[in-house]
Amino acid sequence: MGATPADHDHADGSDDIDRALEAVAPRLRHLRTQRSRTLADVSAETGIGVSTLSRLESGLRRPTLDLLLPLARAYRVPLDDLVGAPPSGDPRVHPRPVRRGGMVFIPLTRSAGGVQAFKLLLPGRRRTTPKQQRHDGFEWVYVLGGSLELRLGDTVTVLEEGEAAEFETRTPHSMRSATEHPVELLSLFSPQGEQIHLRDA
Repeated sequence: MGATPADHDHADGSDDIDRALEAVAPRLRHLRTQRSRTLADVSAETGIGVSTLSRLESGLRRPTLDLLLPLARAYRVPLDDLVGAPPSGDPRVHPRPVRRGGMVFIPLTRSAGGVQAFKLLLPGRRRTTPKQQRHDGFEWVYVLGGSLELRLGDTVTVLEEGEAAEFETRTPHSMRSATEHPVELLSLFSPQGEQIHLRDA
């Protein structure tokens, strides 16, 4: 008995799904290496075991929705990008806020590489002074509301609403609200800066 057109359609659909899933492995590896992150880094953020992540990247583990969703969140890319869905033509960014230590990071860019733009909400000033970070790259900030205390080495600068600053991030630096009220700002990070701030906030 010959195959029916429906059988051919089903086979073609299965082949398309298989091809899409096979393409996930190199995409996952590319996203991770592009961000200079180790398997252990991604495992700590997603709760997915290192061995499982390794098998996903090598194509030895079939990706499932419960694995892809936390990875899409960790890499800040739409799920469609991981599975290679055709672009919708919608240029809007649909941000997923990231909360760390009382701070809220709202991504404003979709690309996994290059300069990353964020809207940041920092809580009111606390007693402890944030630990200063240093890394290659640069950072740019613009205060939307409130007052921002920016520490560059031993120098402390308070930025008010409407003021901006840019600095080399090889200089030890930290940011916090200058008052007991929250501060809202826009920030541009180099990729390494994004990784450090989101991990250590």
